[in-house]
Amino acid sequence: MIRKKVEDNDNAVPTMTIMITEASRPTDWTAPSAWLPYLLLSVLSGLMMLGGEPVIEALRYDRVAVGAGEWWRLFSGNLVHLGWWHWFFNVLSFALLVFLCPENNRPGEWLLRVLVIGTGVCFGLHLFTPNLENYVGLSGLAYGLLVFGFIRQILVGDRFAVACLGFVAARIVWEMVIGAPKSEETLIGGSVVAESHLYGVVAAVIYGLATGAFRRPARPATA
Repeated sequence: MIRKKVEDNDNAVPTMTIMITEASRPTDWTAPSAWLPYLLLSVLSGLMMLGGEPVIEALRYDRVAVGAGEWWRLFSGNLVHLGWWHWFFNVLSFALLVFLCPENNRPGEWLLRVLVIGTGVCFGLHLFTPNLENYVGLSGLAYGLLVFGFIRQILVGDRFAVACLGFVAARIVWEMVIGAPKSEETLIGGSVVAESHLYGVVAAVIYGLATGAFRRPARPATA
């Protein structure tokens, strides 16, 4: 917050205080600060791929292992993938996110957002999808970040973001009811866990409401 005093001494108007909220505001998609966090996350998950099957086994969400106390898997499961095509599609989602919802990402705020949404994905799977034994991939986190960004854009009057949000909602419903295309599952080398996308969105909405990120930007005050 920035507190600014405005005084009109000539007309003897009482002192007025204006509150200006310095939130994380949209920026141009060409700004390095919009790309850097997602680039680092993509590189990190790519390095996990280079570790091969032992790294995947150690970090993936695993129901039995989490039940045995390996809680880090509730987040680390997002960082490993079935294969390079799986990784590529998820990284492509981040590029789409930056193009559609560019943001001047503050490191601490962005990291907290990723940790909460990513953990929310696997925590949701653990609580509400009991038949799922393991899960890998950034797609649930990507869906959550996309919806978070679209809601922020809608609040500043971006009508295109409304259509994007509707498309994401329709896609999740389609995946939940009908299932993902077989061609997509063949390409990534496994089944698409549609529930992870739903839980990522729910976690993003909860995070946005809890942190006040979904408040409408304050309009400039006038004397």
